[in-house]
Amino acid sequence: MFSIGPFAVRSRVLLAPMAGVTDLPFRQICRHYGVGLATSEMVTSDTRLWQSDKSRLRLTYSAELAPVSVQIAGSEPDMMAQAAIECVKLGAQIVDINMGCPAKKVCKKLAGSALLQDEKRVAEILTAVVNAVDVPVTLKTRTGWSPENRNGVTIARMAEDIGIAALTVHGRTRECRFKGQAEYDTLADIVQNVSIPVIANGDIDSTDKAKYVLDYTGAQAVMVGRAALGNPWLLQSIAHTLEGGNTESVEKKAPSWIELNEVITAHLRELHKFYGEYQGVRIARKHLSWYAQTLASLGAGNFDTRHFNALETPQTQFEALRAYFEGPNSYEEKAA
Repeated sequence: MFSIGPFAVRSRVLLAPMAGVTDLPFRQICRHYGVGLATSEMVTSDTRLWQSDKSRLRLTYSAELAPVSVQIAGSEPDMMAQAAIECVKLGAQIVDINMGCPAKKVCKKLAGSALLQDEKRVAEILTAVVNAVDVPVTLKTRTGWSPENRNGVTIARMAEDIGIAALTVHGRTRECRFKGQAEYDTLADIVQNVSIPVIANGDIDSTDKAKYVLDYTGAQAVMVGRAALGNPWLLQSIAHTLEGGNTESVEKKAPSWIELNEVITAHLRELHKFYGEYQGVRIARKHLSWYAQTLASLGAGNFDTRHFNALETPQTQFEALRAYFEGPNSYEEKAA
């Protein structure tokens, strides 16, 4: 357990904010499976754009477990500060600043990880946001702009001096995007150079990897991103292992057939409810494609995603799930 400001984070596994993925229904599932903090999807610092349905849903924190962490992105200090103020009014208890996203549409506006090129601008943004709100401000960043320009330690020291409460570092540079393998030497250097909590991010896709990264870097926690898609049970395994549980016993204890059915069905139901039937059906398709990969990896048999993606109503989606889970399978015997 560690703390971000006054908030005790009771698990060393955190969920990475991912645009179009970590909406409220998915965050709730991941919290159920042992995640200590699940930060919302990134929202723009331009509050004039918050009237869109997409932003409105991303700014919905009802039924969220505390502490509520909200991520903002932008390049203008005053706009970032105002966005932080508005997020707190809506219920945010932690404000996270995005300086890690490598997406072109974010970086071309000199936001996300593009800001790592301009340390003066980084300092101005961090100072403006920290001074604007009375809740903890955290920072998600990368090891640097490029492999030749790893300024992660400099950014981390600056962030701590300004008052950032915790730091998440993805083990790649902006130039690397998600290519190659994450490196953890820079993360270890950052941990040695600051006293605030450091969360390690990048390629955390198994219990063994999570334990290795924590041992190697000395970070307080790990943040899991893409590996959690369709597989919240991985988060549970990692959390159990990092609390001192036996890795083998956890990984052998796969979710039951009943649990798989209940979780996936409940997730669909919440998506339909959260987005409305039309949009919920479409959002459900990508989540089912990720769940299908997990089901296949567990040896549970192939789920027909092509058929599912052609369905147009919540009722037909539930019927397809019911047919799959009530059909013949040998998974129950394997998981027993």
